[in-house]
Amino acid sequence: MLKGRCALITGSTQGLGYAMAERLAGEGCHIMLNGFGDAVEIETRRRHLEDCHGVRALHHGADLGVPAEIADLVETADRAFGAIDIVINNAVVRHFSPLEDFKVEDWDRALAVNLSSAFHATRLALPGMRRRDFGRIVNISSIFGQRATVNRVDYVTTKTALIGFTRAVALEVAGQNITCNAICPGSSPTPAIEQRLAAFMAQEGLSRDDAVRSFMASRQPSGRFVAMDGVASLAAFLCGPGGRDVTGAAIPIDGGWGAS
Repeated sequence: MLKGRCALITGSTQGLGYAMAERLAGEGCHIMLNGFGDAVEIETRRRHLEDCHGVRALHHGADLGVPAEIADLVETADRAFGAIDIVINNAVVRHFSPLEDFKVEDWDRALAVNLSSAFHATRLALPGMRRRDFGRIVNISSIFGQRATVNRVDYVTTKTALIGFTRAVALEVAGQNITCNAICPGSSPTPAIEQRLAAFMAQEGLSRDDAVRSFMASRQPSGRFVAMDGVASLAAFLCGPGGRDVTGAAIPIDGGWGAS
């Protein structure tokens, strides 16, 4: 369905971002990976996409908090693949602190990476999408873009703002074959969540299964993690022909969390 397209996915060297990269590569998309991590592991994942799916995959280590590096990321992808057809804004940083103790530098970093990077990547890729009359923009928000929690003011604020950004962009491009949507996942077994779960298991002396049940008790009524492949499949649908008329939406995939 997406053979020959190019997808730029920020924050995609592991976790949910890489799951989306793998899913889109399986649809025939060339992939521009972005993010930090162990260089050997990143190269292994990059080569896996090429070897398993027969696409081209590159990695760019742009710091999404620096606009000039985002510009270089977009320019590199455009030059390498001839076009950027899909932008998935997934990069995120997280901080945990009560508001009065929240560090100013952490707040500024969260605004830059979680929100402003989506603005910059989208504005830079959009002219090419307009010229070709094709584009798919997917912003990864969160259940916390639709409801709040304590001690996470940066995350709640930026994920909520991404939904507003999504709606504004969707209206600006509505006259062309370009869509912009937000996906709002609940808890998935990403590396960040796995670290929190491991700490919880050690603190409470629980098995993993018991820790997951306790962790989910105040979250997802399903009682289980949202599968990363499920989020990736939703992103692939939005980018494919079936998603042509879905735009400006904030789509939950949260195991019933938002309904509780």
